[in-house]
Formats: sequence, structure tokens, C-alpha cells
Amino acid sequence: MNVPLRRPYISGAFPEGNEVREIRSPWDGRVVARVSQAGPGEAAGALAAAFAARRAGQALPAGRRRELCEGVANGIRERAEELARSICDEAGKPIAIARAEVKRAIATFTLAAAEATRFAGKVVPIDLDPATVGYEAITRRVPAGVVVAISPFNFPLNLGAHKVAPALAVGSPVIWKPPPQAPSAACILAEIVHGLGVPDGLFQVVPCGNEVAEILATDRRVAILSFTGSAPVGWALKAKSGRAKVVLELGGNAAAIVCADANLAWAARRCAHGGMVYAGQVCIAVQRIYVEASVYEAFRETLRAEVDALKVGDPSREDTVVGPVIDEGHAKRIESWIDEAKWGGATVHGGGRRGSFVLPTILEKVPSNARITCEEVFGPVILLEPFDDFDAVLGAVNESQYGLQAGVFTDSLARTRKAWRELEVGGVIVNDYPTFRQDNMPYGGVKASGLGREGLSYAMEDYTEPRVLVLSGRA
Repeated sequence: MNVPLRRPYISGAFPEGNEVREIRSPWDGRVVARVSQAGPGEAAGALAAAFAARRAGQALPAGRRRELCEGVANGIRERAEELARSICDEAGKPIAIARAEVKRAIATFTLAAAEATRFAGKVVPIDLDPATVGYEAITRRVPAGVVVAISPFNFPLNLGAHKVAPALAVGSPVIWKPPPQAPSAACILAEIVHGLGVPDGLFQVVPCGNEVAEILATDRRVAILSFTGSAPVGWALKAKSGRAKVVLELGGNAAAIVCADANLAWAARRCAHGGMVYAGQVCIAVQRIYVEASVYEAFRETLRAEVDALKVGDPSREDTVVGPVIDEGHAKRIESWIDEAKWGGATVHGGGRRGSFVLPTILEKVPSNARITCEEVFGPVILLEPFDDFDAVLGAVNESQYGLQAGVFTDSLARTRKAWRELEVGGVIVNDYPTFRQDNMPYGGVKASGLGREGLSYAMEDYTEPRVLVLSGRA
């Protein structure tokens, strides 16, 4: 097999970088890519180039920014299978799900292109007293400055796209630090952008380790730090980020509430998929399911049947839904959390570990203080618990330190409104799993789950500042 060598993309060029890192498949351990790592010198060069590109980015007309985003979308479309295979090989994502991610990235840049044509300021009425009659105020959105984007392995293309696309759409220079486990998608995107003739420094890709990433994230020239990843790392970077505006999309412990009036077959099917797809390595994967007591046993058996029907195995197979977790260390951690719950009295359905594989697991009667109850498992594990009182179950969901999204399966409009009003989350999904996301919707969390919102127009707001023009009514 010819293993590609990927390089950083800095100031319009592909330098050799420093040491070469081998990227291994979580499925079988084979080397699937080699990536030249950027060191402190390359990071300094990228920061200088991005800072110097601010005026060129701000000067790009809306039509050119639209063309760039459309060009990236077309480039992804042309290299879609190559991108999907790299995601499958490096991140262990089942190939059908990897292809779906690539399609989403195309949509993300297409949406950004559309937003570039309508993203604007507004007229502010300031003729509020006799002294200001005839005065006008108009705002425009201007790029805030250099964006540093850090993204994780589980969506190695589209989570980066959600940071890069809005930056290009507003003309902000962006430096993307891709995930070390799955960097090739970002490197391929750099090749696509390079062919579009963007100003040097407007878009750069810097594969690197944690120490170099911290240099990027904490430099005083950085105006925006957009980070997706674990909560401890995200909050630690925020504490070191100085004056930069920080957007954090962090962990979750997503809950679904299944009421007795819901379509139980649909709820079980969606929760099984939402909890187990891609081995649960999604920050809005279904981790907790609260089921109304009168239908608890019926739902549990339906859920178990749906989970058992999911295809587990080689991620390169078209029908695989559950592949390996990212590495054996993660698998061992998940296994230890399941064991802790079992020792605390939990009932375990399914499960087991083989290398980097954790088989789908359903837990009942899990202690409330178990790590798998309180923290993000990021694995194919679902916790089941019955409830009698809807108010009480809303409180149980809110006890989590996280607040990304929640799902509520019910036909009751009153319960829907109550959940929307009282659940401490960034989004409430009704009659579908909390794993639902469309790329133009506002997406983000509260509490330990993050700050700010992604979704194209919402990120574009974060990446820009309003600048007001006041026109005097005086001659």
C-alpha cells in the first residue's frame, strides 16, 4: 500500500515540517498515513502569516468569499471518496457514516457561501430626541481577526469545516490545528483551498502536538479561539487565552426521555442508533435514557433488539454501524467504567472488549455517583432508568454538569413546552434522538458543555465585530 505523506500548509506553501508521525488504523493497526508535524517555528510562521493576512481577508468582496466557499464545496465533492476513506482508515469511522460526514461538509461550505451573500449589519434608529433628528446609524460586521481552530478526531472533516467555512465567509484568517489521530482530511482540504488562489495566510493547516497547539491558542495576536474537544482541555485553554474571544464545543452526557405516549418502536430505534453509531464517539450520543415506568420493560426489550441488530465490525464494510473506538487506551477506560458500575450493582446487557472494540452495552440500576453516570463515556454504552414523575425526570437530566442537547419522545405539547422551558441544554429535540444536528442550526451547550454557538450564521457573528457609522444630520 502506498502510504501518503501529508504536510502542513503555511502561508500558501507546504513546508516539510519536522518529525513525521505515522497514523495507524484503530481497526487493524496498519499505517494508513504519514504526517509531517509542525514545530514552534512553523507555528510562529503561521501566526505571522495569518496576522499579516487580515487586511487582505477584510478586503475580499462578498462575491469572492462566496466563490471561495463554493469552490471548497466543489473540491470536496470531487475528492469525496478519498476523504471518506481517509476518515474511515484514520478515525475508524464506518465507511457509510464517513461518506455522510463528507456530504455534510459539502453542505457546510455551501451554506457558508449562501450566508456570505446576506451576512450584514443593520440600520439603527438614533433619531430619538430633537438633538438627533436627521442622524442615521448603520452597522457593518467586520472580521475580528485571526481565528485558531482546534478540532477532534470524531468528525475530522466537518467539525473543522464548521470553523473554517464561517471564517472564509467573513474574510477572517484561520489556522486549523487538526486532530493528531486523523489529520489527513484537513491536509486534503488545504490542497483544495490552495488551488483556489486564496491570499497567503488566509487559511492554514498546522498538524502538531499539544505544546505547539498551545502556542497557537495562546498567542496575543489571536482574536478568536474556536475549540471542539474534551471539557478539561477546552476550559484549560480558555484560562490561558488572554483577550481572545473563546468558542467552546465540549463534552456531553446526552439524555433522552421516553414518555408512555411516545411511539416506542421509533424511540427505541433512534436511541439505539444514537447511542451506538460510530461506537458512541459523538458528543451528543445518547448516553442516558429515562423511560416512563409503565412502558419501561416493553421499551427495554425493544431497545435491546434494536441494539442487537446493529452491525459491529470492520469499518470498511458498507453495513457496519459500530466500529472500534479510537484506540485501545480509550477502550480500556470505557471497560473500566462499565466494571465500576457493575461492581456498584448495575445490571449489564451485552458488552465486552476485544482490543480497541467495545461491544454495545446497556446498563440498568447504575449508581448515581458512578463515573459512567456523571461523565461523558464517549463509547457504545447506554444507561436505562425508569421514571414516574415528569417534573422529577427533568430535574434528573439537569443534575448533569453537561448541557449540550436532550431528546424528548412524547405526543404531549404541554410536556414538550415544559421540557423546552426547563431543560438546561443548548437544544431540545422532540420525537428524535439528542444526536440530531443540521449544519445551519445553532449548536452548542451550557454549563460544562461549552460557550457560544456553531452553525454558519452564528459562528460568523462570533468571528466578527459590529462597527457603527453615524451620519450627522448637520450640513
